[in-house]
Amino acid sequence: MNGKLVHTPEGVRDIYGDEKEKKMQVERLLLERIHAYGYRNIQTPTFEFFDVFSKEVGTTPSKELYKFFDKEGNTLVLRPDFTPSIARCAAKYFMDEKEPIRFCYQGNTFTNTSNLQGKLKEVTQMGAELIGDASVYADAEMLAMTIEALLAAGLKDFQVSIGNLEYFKGICAEAGLDEDTEMTLRELISGKNYFGAEDLLAQRKVAPTDRDILLKTSDLFGSVDALKEAKKAVNNSRSLQAIERLEQVYQILCDYGVEKYVSFDLTMLSKYNYYTGIIFKGYTYGVGNEIVKGGRYDTLPRRFGKNAPAIGFMIAVDDLLLAMDRQNANVNCPKEHIKIYYKDVDFQEKLKEARKLRSEGKQVELLPSK
Repeated sequence: MNGKLVHTPEGVRDIYGDEKEKKMQVERLLLERIHAYGYRNIQTPTFEFFDVFSKEVGTTPSKELYKFFDKEGNTLVLRPDFTPSIARCAAKYFMDEKEPIRFCYQGNTFTNTSNLQGKLKEVTQMGAELIGDASVYADAEMLAMTIEALLAAGLKDFQVSIGNLEYFKGICAEAGLDEDTEMTLRELISGKNYFGAEDLLAQRKVAPTDRDILLKTSDLFGSVDALKEAKKAVNNSRSLQAIERLEQVYQILCDYGVEKYVSFDLTMLSKYNYYTGIIFKGYTYGVGNEIVKGGRYDTLPRRFGKNAPAIGFMIAVDDLLLAMDRQNANVNCPKEHIKIYYKDVDFQEKLKEARKLRSEGKQVELLPSK
């Protein structure tokens, strides 16, 4: 027997037994809370045409995609991200819909990373998308629903950090940075490489005043008071409007009663270039990765032909489960697993007992007596 056949490729794993039961229970609790907000399930294909996730769309870099060909020669990819697929669906099936559309999803995504650093290449994601509502109330709903879903799953100690890309973009525009420089600067700042950011701005001969403002964004994070400091640091209307939007969102989150789980980070950026305004990430102890990512992507549906604003979020289920395990957060799997042992002489009696328990919704395993 070839021992290699029983192993999985690097970056993927089997999940079974109690771990799988806990995962299904957490997914059920998350989904129940999302459904409570009126979101309806959608299922998109595991693989799509390459163009759905192309560079122009602003999603995962091509080198990180699992690419292959169908028999007609079309380039296909395993989905690395649900949001472009759902934007495509909205354009295809709801082109003329005037009311906001609420989708929720769950499934696996695939990223062909070369440097794993302990990260899986296949991960389970669950999330929601609200398409057709540009209001501050939609922003707050998405954030409140995220927080309530995590609480419903059993996570208690976490923070959702909120930023607004428009704040940074406003400063870049005022400094006269071109798009390539802005993108490079975003990568440096989001990677906390402040020396690299300073060198880049010096090379581009950015005015000292603008350079100081751009570098100062690295200090703008924390409680709602950080927004006051952010407002003092700028004069351009684009950045000021971004702060005002965050202040409005915070007030509505207070109405929801979830403000204690919220903080702000004006340095927050994303590798997904389709985000356009408010973005957010959820953090907890026990894992090094974000357990939640989300934000507004008002221009993405337009790529597929539907001119509609949109906002969404994604929960990384595997990382959430890992965090809950390390925090000893209890995941109650409600159904008791019962074992009934039988012999030839009492099989009918034991079968009758098992069928009765199964009819009551219990999980019963019928086993031969040892």
